[in-house]
Amino acid sequence: MISFIRVDDRIIHGQIVTRWSKEYPCDGIIAVNDKAATTPVLKQSFKASTDKKVLIWTMEEWKQKCQKAKDSDKKYFLITKNPVDMAEILVHQGFVPNDVKRVVIGPANDRPGATKLGQNQSITQEEAVACEEMTKAGYDVYFALLKETAIGSWPKFRSKFGFTD
Repeated sequence: MISFIRVDDRIIHGQIVTRWSKEYPCDGIIAVNDKAATTPVLKQSFKASTDKKVLIWTMEEWKQKCQKAKDSDKKYFLITKNPVDMAEILVHQGFVPNDVKRVVIGPANDRPGATKLGQNQSITQEEAVACEEMTKAGYDVYFALLKETAIGSWPKFRSKFGFTD
């Protein structure tokens, strides 16, 4: 089963394995990212970051295996590197992740064309569209590096990207 959903530009790192997995206990982590899944050194470094089961899949592998992950008795985190990939999974593919309705957006570095929402939390217009799509699909898109440093949900920020009611 999918027990927690996260977008994090670092994919798997210390915060995921030491903090979030304590808040939301899990048996393993599923990261969906084409580059990480096809780059052996990246794949190995992510797997070495925790003693939990780590699966690094391409988007295509995800499409083939997602139902098995959802039906599993084991609790898995679902992580993508960016909101666009998460919207692809949750909105465009129509994957319904058990009872999880919150998408926690973590670090997203400042970069050209990105709008800063909070410390180390910047998104592009394309990523904003993905956040809007996930919200309209019934998800609470929630920006939090850590639970105690959350800066709020998508409706607080959407006007910065031209979205109005």
